[in-house]
Amino acid sequence: MTSNQPRPRTRLSLRSNSVHYDSLSTEQPDSDTPFMRTNPISQKRSYIAVAVLCYINLLNYMDRYTIAGVLLSIQNYFGIPDSTSGLLQTVFICSFMFLAPIFGYLGDRYNRKIIMIAGMIVWIITTLGSSFVKKSDFWVLVLTRALVGTGEASYSTIAPTIIGDLFTGTKRTLMISFFYIFIPVGSGLGYILGATIANATGDWRWALRSDWSGRFGEGKNRESESEIEYHHTVSSFSCESYIFGAITVVTGIVGVFLGTYISKQLRDRLPNADPLICAVGMLSSSPCFFIAIILAATSIPATYTFIAIGETLLSLNWAILADILLYVVVPTRRATAEALQIMVCHLLGDAGSPYLIGAISDALLKYDQESPHWDFRRLEYSILLCPIIGILGGVFFFMTSLYIKEDRKAAELLNSGNNVLL
Repeated sequence: MTSNQPRPRTRLSLRSNSVHYDSLSTEQPDSDTPFMRTNPISQKRSYIAVAVLCYINLLNYMDRYTIAGVLLSIQNYFGIPDSTSGLLQTVFICSFMFLAPIFGYLGDRYNRKIIMIAGMIVWIITTLGSSFVKKSDFWVLVLTRALVGTGEASYSTIAPTIIGDLFTGTKRTLMISFFYIFIPVGSGLGYILGATIANATGDWRWALRSDWSGRFGEGKNRESESEIEYHHTVSSFSCESYIFGAITVVTGIVGVFLGTYISKQLRDRLPNADPLICAVGMLSSSPCFFIAIILAATSIPATYTFIAIGETLLSLNWAILADILLYVVVPTRRATAEALQIMVCHLLGDAGSPYLIGAISDALLKYDQESPHWDFRRLEYSILLCPIIGILGGVFFFMTSLYIKEDRKAAELLNSGNNVLL
């Protein structure tokens, strides 16, 4: 080959699992295009993959919030206070949070499908195992809930990055929206399913099992007056779980699609539209939740109305936040970035909040240990912490809007540099 002849050019293509070369390729990639694959899958298979990931995400969040739907039954079964019952969610989130970076690191370097399958096997086994815990072994239940976080950490960290590799641009935003819709939908269905199964079987543990055989109506012939009163309380709690779950499902769907639509309309004209939408959603939802908490003692319909408005506003950011993460990070580091985002948001959010809220409620008990009215008020006062923290979240999103344009350009430049023709 003479010096005047063009040399065959080779594209350096980076994947999460390997580095390979696509010889004789002269195509210049778009800055938002995922790195070339040796075996790109068809569009049909891409949609099937997203559908499977969405279904698992639905089960993921149903499992996570089933415990919340039967929490009162768990408290009565084990005889534990509010702070200890909150520990169930805290240990789960802490396990999920600290393991996410490990799975993110592995997901950027090894076979993501195998990592997810292994994590899901652990998740299924520990969830089923937790339903067989005896009344004297509450700490075994705590341990199994921590292990459930292992499976969820592997899946929640890696799944969005797979979608980011399969689609680009507005289509990726839409697919991410479908994926994240199942967070509020799964959460709401978890409340409903947990309460429904617990009521039907008379045993909260069956809400965590996949085998429905043989336990319906157990023990109901030997109810004392106090047990009848307990079942009445649980039934009332379950009814509220149905309503709250249904609100969460509907508002989640509306909020995610609304946030995606607004983002699509504004992002071309306003480069920092995405974090601004998230900021407005967070800041607007906080007073709605505050009012809902205050009105809970006087007007249940008004409470549910403000909860619905607040959850809709809060759901605006589910898909947008994931999309932001994908377009400010190069594909080969997306799993790690997703893991770090999961760790930080849970560290500053629900990792400690269930236990903290329960601890505040328990601390307020000393002021009046006999009054049922005070039992309600002390929980109300402790939950008021949540909308206050929500304001801080909105402020951080506003800070993000100041830098998002430059960060996106830097990621696009680095992405183009990794795909240049050598």
